[in-house]
Amino acid sequence: MKRNTVYFVLFALLAGCSSVQDLVQGEKIQYKSEARQLPRLEIPPDLTSPSRDDRYAVPDVSTHGTATLSTYNAERGGAVRAGSTDILPNVAKVHIERAGGERWLVVPEAAEKIWPVVKEFWQGLGFLVKTEMPEVGVMETDWAENRAKIPNSPIRNLLGKVIDSVYSTGEMDKFRTRLERGSAPGTTEIYISHRGMVEVFSTQAKDATMWQPRPPDTELEAEFLRRLMVRFGVEDTRAKAELTGTDDKIGRAKLVRAAGGGSTLEVADNFDRAWRRVGLALDRVGFTVEDRDRSKGYYFVRYVDPQIDGQRSPDKDKGFLSKLAFWKSDKSPIKAEQYRVLVKQAGSASEVQVLNKDGQPDNSDTSRRILALLHEQLK
Repeated sequence: MKRNTVYFVLFALLAGCSSVQDLVQGEKIQYKSEARQLPRLEIPPDLTSPSRDDRYAVPDVSTHGTATLSTYNAERGGAVRAGSTDILPNVAKVHIERAGGERWLVVPEAAEKIWPVVKEFWQGLGFLVKTEMPEVGVMETDWAENRAKIPNSPIRNLLGKVIDSVYSTGEMDKFRTRLERGSAPGTTEIYISHRGMVEVFSTQAKDATMWQPRPPDTELEAEFLRRLMVRFGVEDTRAKAELTGTDDKIGRAKLVRAAGGGSTLEVADNFDRAWRRVGLALDRVGFTVEDRDRSKGYYFVRYVDPQIDGQRSPDKDKGFLSKLAFWKSDKSPIKAEQYRVLVKQAGSASEVQVLNKDGQPDNSDTSRRILALLHEQLK
């Protein structure tokens, strides 16, 4: 009984001494991914890696397990000066472009050279890069918690690591970075999209919780674009100025009936702009983009209902051995179906349609759900 009383008093003091104003001064972002502490898994020598498209070939990783620019050059005999910006010889041309509220970074370099720098950027911020698909230019972090949101107090500082292990914001974030060949020769466009989860009570007795999606945070996306600009050598004042510029008019989107009883999404933008906006919308909703063909207007995606996905991720309850037990079968009924999202010019506007894996119009409930999710992001 006395022990429970001590615990109650302790946490009451923590709650009383903490407030929103007590957040870590000068630092709004401080991510921590527990998965970063896991050891690397060795690949058996008798296994070989599958062949990949070399459009986004990634340089070999050093034996130290990191892919830094300095190590990359050193292993190939290249001398790199401290603070060198050889990766971007023309920093003045690094800039932000926008379509309404959407922003992306344009870098005058090939995607192959940018890829290891972007990976190192996320790792340096405390994230584990969980998914890498160089062949389609997609990189995604694992779920992580922004520790800067945890209220600060003298008692919390005193208890240090003990409190850090039990004090949670109840929010988790992950970020997807997508690299595309730019419209200008020799440039790469970089898109950063956010997905968030919030922990909520799942029973009236409040004795169990579940994770559910929360809206994408466009301000977080902008903040990481700014930091990435600085990583590429742009002065912070200039990066902030470009991000705070006035947004141009955004094209509206509306659902319309199509021939045959199906639906399409009409976007009041030309193809180039609609293509970028649809790509960002797919990233924010959480689609797995397996490939894309801009010349034909195709995004090849796999879809899982985000409400179901949110109930399974982030999984903070699995033990260490469970995380490594990749050989165990997943008995989850969730199955990701393959679809094509077609973007095409339609007069002065653009049209978005969902096709099945064979490229035929899909009028199923899932197709309508996909269009509704895209509409929510683009309207």
